[in-house]
Amino acid sequence: MALVLCDRACPASDTLPSRGLFPGAEVWAAAVSVSQRLWKANPLSVTMRPGKALAKSLSLSPDNNKSISTVFPSQDPLDRADFNAVEYINALFPTEQSLANIDEVVNKIRLKIRRLDDSIRTVVRGQTNVGQDGRQALEEAQKAIQQLFGKIKDIKDKAEKSEQMVKEITRDIKQLDHAKRHLTTSITTLNHLHMLAGGVDSLEAMTRRRQYGEVANLLQGVVNVLEHFNKYMGIPQIRQLSERVKAAQNELGQQILADFEEAFPSQGTKRTGGPSNVLRDACLVANVLDPRIKQEIIKKFIKQHLSEYLVLFQENQDVAWLDKIDRRYAWIKRQLVDYEEKYGRMFPAEWCMTERIAVDFCHVTRAELSKIMRTRAKEIEVKLLLFAIQRTTNFEGLLAKRFSGCTLADGSVQKKPEVPPPSTNPFLEDETGAETDEIVMEKSDTDKPKKPKVPDNPFHGIVSKCFEPHLYVYIESQDKNLGELIDRFVADFKAQGPPKPNVDEGGAVLPSCADLFVYYKKCMVQCSQLSTGEPMIALTTIFQKYLREYAWKILSGNLPKTTSSSGGLTITSLLKEKEGSEVAKFTLEELCLICSILSTAEYCLATTQQLEEKLKEKVDTSLMERINLTGEMDTFSIVISNSIQLLVQDLDAACDPALTAMSKMQWQNVEHVGDQSPYVTSVILHIKQNVPIIRDNLASTRKYFTQFCIKFANSFIPKFINHLFKCKPISMVGAEQLLLDTHSLKMVLLDLPSIGSQVVRKAPASYTKIVVKGMTRAEMILKVVMAPHEPPVVFVDNYIKLLADCSTDTFQKILDMKGLKRSEQSSMLDLFRLRLPAPPPGGDGSGSLSLSAPTPEQESSRIRKLEKLIKKRL
Repeated sequence: MALVLCDRACPASDTLPSRGLFPGAEVWAAAVSVSQRLWKANPLSVTMRPGKALAKSLSLSPDNNKSISTVFPSQDPLDRADFNAVEYINALFPTEQSLANIDEVVNKIRLKIRRLDDSIRTVVRGQTNVGQDGRQALEEAQKAIQQLFGKIKDIKDKAEKSEQMVKEITRDIKQLDHAKRHLTTSITTLNHLHMLAGGVDSLEAMTRRRQYGEVANLLQGVVNVLEHFNKYMGIPQIRQLSERVKAAQNELGQQILADFEEAFPSQGTKRTGGPSNVLRDACLVANVLDPRIKQEIIKKFIKQHLSEYLVLFQENQDVAWLDKIDRRYAWIKRQLVDYEEKYGRMFPAEWCMTERIAVDFCHVTRAELSKIMRTRAKEIEVKLLLFAIQRTTNFEGLLAKRFSGCTLADGSVQKKPEVPPPSTNPFLEDETGAETDEIVMEKSDTDKPKKPKVPDNPFHGIVSKCFEPHLYVYIESQDKNLGELIDRFVADFKAQGPPKPNVDEGGAVLPSCADLFVYYKKCMVQCSQLSTGEPMIALTTIFQKYLREYAWKILSGNLPKTTSSSGGLTITSLLKEKEGSEVAKFTLEELCLICSILSTAEYCLATTQQLEEKLKEKVDTSLMERINLTGEMDTFSIVISNSIQLLVQDLDAACDPALTAMSKMQWQNVEHVGDQSPYVTSVILHIKQNVPIIRDNLASTRKYFTQFCIKFANSFIPKFINHLFKCKPISMVGAEQLLLDTHSLKMVLLDLPSIGSQVVRKAPASYTKIVVKGMTRAEMILKVVMAPHEPPVVFVDNYIKLLADCSTDTFQKILDMKGLKRSEQSSMLDLFRLRLPAPPPGGDGSGSLSLSAPTPEQESSRIRKLEKLIKKRL
């Protein structure tokens, strides 16, 4: 059922209260009355729609509706902004049966309307007195504020009066404080003045009586008291007392110096009675006096103490020369012991007189030794120089153990070298083991950086620095010794011969290599103890010289000589090849020798790098850039490269007869495909003979064995392809046999690094890539040869697709291998040139973009042509 209510169907009703106050209720009641009448007339065809006037009277803005819902939350549908009267009535009367209680519902709604009207009326009437109440409240607030301001003013006036009262009270207290402070200062000053006046009188009296023990304490007190009168020096009496104190200090200084001069005269012998208590107290007084008095006492005492030394070790005396340098140090040791016994208690401990005597002795000794060595420079020999330096450094070490070096603040001794950065240098060892002749340089040490030990001897160089200008004698001696050492290495190698094969343990490093670097370390440590300046640079130059000589005389000079190189040719080799005999190969001993030289060069390369780092640590920071052993390391790299090249040439030359036999076979007459050909067996045999020996002897240098494998593959594969082109003409069966042989060689080459080994290792990826690329090209050549040449367009496209080679020379060789006639080849070549892809921009356009004809192959081809020409003439 639905009810419809139109605007004109809303008659006025006398029963609805407050029409203007609640129009929605009036409309609702009218709608109910009309619905009753319409229901009686036609209960099933009545619907209701809200009128336009009702919608306009209830429309509010969304903000107002939101505010009302916030202030007066309600769940009543009549309070909703989107209230729909039709929906509401339909909810009250959903069925026909529900209309039975319509009167009850109407009564409830009317009751609710009356209550709402009462509430609205009460609220409206209650707002009539609000304005008057507000004005009254405002007047009361203004009166309260005026009363508050009055109270605040009263409080402020009282505070000002209190502050004034406090000021008057504190003014008297401050006056009393100032009076107390001035009185205290006056009393203190008078006491100080009394103490100063009495102290000056007592000081003058004690000075005349040489009562230094009492003077030491009194003088310090007088000086301290006098400091309080610095601001009163304008007063004549104070200034007079200050002048008397200065005069007493000067008199004490002169008197003490005179007492020491009398006790220790500059000329004549010393007193035998030993030091007196007067002099000990005089030293205490000197501590308080001007520091120049103390320095004068020390200077005169040490000079008198060392006067005997200057007489005993004069330049013209026999004991003054370097061979008796021990006597100098023995003398000072005795003197220091004698000083401790006789005068140890006379001087205060903080004067460090024992150390001062030793330091002055070192300065005098350095000057005397420098002078005498300049005079007798021609008499200095290496052993004598090293003996003197050794004894001197030992003495300096003894001084470091005995004294702290606190008297060396004058900067006369070399500064401590800066700590170099951490280095991965296996040369680094404890300096305590620097005298030994063993050197440990293992690769594992490079993973454990060691911080070099900084010498902590403050006396280092205090005497031994005088030997530095004469170290050229030492450098020349090391040059001579190293030359003799290299000659001995050469003679020993010739006498003992190459090292014996050592397949089980790998290639051995030549023992002379370790001996050389042991001697290098000994020289380096010894020279660094003598000097870290220019002599170290000179020694580095000597090291460079004999590293190069060792590389050329011992290593390169003992490499086995080949009968013919890759570009050389001899009548003997040609005759042997013509007779079918094998070319000369290196013996097992020669192979082991090459591997041993390679391992030695690798060891020298690594150790030379460590030597360079160690030299840079030993030398002064300003000279580090002048140490560079890169040239010597490059020399050892050349030796390594030459050794690998010899091994490659030997194996390559051993495979040449087999490849020559392959190119001379009549491949057009092969009738069936069988096992691998004899030449393949020969190549595999040579590989199995050489490679295990080389691998076992290079076990300690795996990376160079990998280089050997890569270089052999780069040499053998182009040569194999070059001989493959010489196999012409080839039948279909012959091409299949060659393809089988090529695959066999490919498998052998892929297994080359671990061939004949019980432990199978995967070949390096770089090597595998070279073998697969090269041998796949050989297989593609044979597949092109096997392909039919009819129709020509398909054959040419197949060639370009398989080989990706734009060289007409290679295509010409393929046609020769197929045995085509010259006329057929000419048409094929023309078609090949037409079918070639366009050259890339910037290319030379010559049509010879050969991707497979490397320079070694071209050179080998020229050599073979020359061999044929000589054979014909022979």
